[in-house]
This record gives sequence, C-alpha cells and structure tokens, in this order.
Amino acid sequence: MSRAEQLTDEQWSLIEPLLTKPRRKDGRGRPRLEDRVVLNGVFWILRTGAPWADLPGRFPPYQTCHRRFQEWVKCGAFRALLEVLAEDLRSRGSLDLSECFIDGTFVVAKKGGSALGKTKRGKGTKLMAVADRHGLPVAVHVASASPHEITLAPDTVGGRFVASAPARLIGDRAYDSDKLDAELAAQGIELIAPHKSNRTRAPTQDGRALRRYKRRWKIERLFAWLQNFRRILSRHEYHVANYLGFVHLGCLVILIRHF
Repeated sequence: MSRAEQLTDEQWSLIEPLLTKPRRKDGRGRPRLEDRVVLNGVFWILRTGAPWADLPGRFPPYQTCHRRFQEWVKCGAFRALLEVLAEDLRSRGSLDLSECFIDGTFVVAKKGGSALGKTKRGKGTKLMAVADRHGLPVAVHVASASPHEITLAPDTVGGRFVASAPARLIGDRAYDSDKLDAELAAQGIELIAPHKSNRTRAPTQDGRALRRYKRRWKIERLFAWLQNFRRILSRHEYHVANYLGFVHLGCLVILIRHF
C-alpha cells in the first residue's frame, strides 16, 4: 500500500471477495459506490487522523465513507478479513505462533464515550495487542484504561485472529501472575514473564525460557506501526466499536504489507 494509502490491484484482489456487498437483485435503489474507492477514503482518515468532513475531494463524499465504514464495523467485515489473512499467513509459515508477545498501551480519548477509564495520565482507553514471533498482529483488544493489564490479557488472547493458540506468551513484569499463568496453561499456553522484585511466592519461571524475553521489543514495534496511523494514536470515536474498527483496519494494512 502506497503512502497515499491507495489499494493496489493485487491488494484489492485479497480484500474484494470478503468486503464487497452484492447489489440488490431487483436493481432498485441508488447505485452503490464501489467499495474500493470508499475504502481508500477510509484509509486516508486512518492515516491522517483528520475529521471525516476534511476528506479530500478526490474521494467519495465523507458521508458515504463514514456510513460505509460504520456498516463494515457493524457487520464485522474488518475482523473477518483479518481472520482470513492471518490464517493464510499462518498456513504459509509467515505467521509464527511458537512465541508471541503481549502488552498494552494507553490511548487518550479526545471526545469521551464508552470504555474509558481514569489513570494518572487522564481518561483514556487501553489498547492491548499480541504480536507473533515476527511482530505481526495476532490479536487486539480495546477496553477501559483503568483495569490492570493482567485482567485484560485473557480476553486479548481469546480474541486472536487465528484458531491456533500461541505456544508461548511473553510479557513484562506486569504479567507476573500465578493466576494468569494457570489460566493460560489450561489453554496450552506457556506464560513467560520476569518475576516482580517484591514477589514473595516461590519462583515459577525458568531462566532458560526467560532468554526469549530479550525479543519483547517486537510488540513495541507493533505498537509503533499501529501508531503511525494517527486515527489509532488518539481515540476520536465516541463509540469504542468504531475505534476498534480503525485498529482492525490498521492491523489489516500491516498484514497486507507482509503478503
């Protein structure tokens, strides 16, 4: 995808079968604008973070792009696309679940809305993500910023784009939790996280497994990739589903670039 976020023919061929809505059989109603040109307009909003009304004239009317975006969010189109692309990448060995990385980041909310929580940094939303061995997105989750990341980890892992579970999940000291360790172990996932300095219980982490922790920078790189999209860097959507839609769209762009 180019800097201008225009879909190439090859990229559109991957998306079109799952995104395009069939026309009415009776031929009635206003002609539906092509999904490709509308999606290009949504990509411009994703990249720039500009208000919908500032959409340039080379794209369809902003009302059309906004309405179509909400239509896709409501029907789960972006999520469905992610599942198909992620499974395809996994089957070809380009998505490696032998070790995955989990972390969360605070996102300031500009206009309030649902799924907001108070923190020392103000009111906002917590964006959780899981990256594979190569740093590609495997799962994302959006919730209030108030709860601890440990409590958000199960929903994040459970909402992954692929059916297979990661063999190992690597996090920082915030994920040093015996309860979370046991919960993930029941799913066949090994949790690897350094122990907190004030831990009083017996250690559970193997020093050899902790060597994988040095590659945790890959989840930080994933957040950097996502935050290149200014609509993800700050939350402007009142409804959390719309913000999650932009996050899914950002993940979609990242996966397409690695096809």
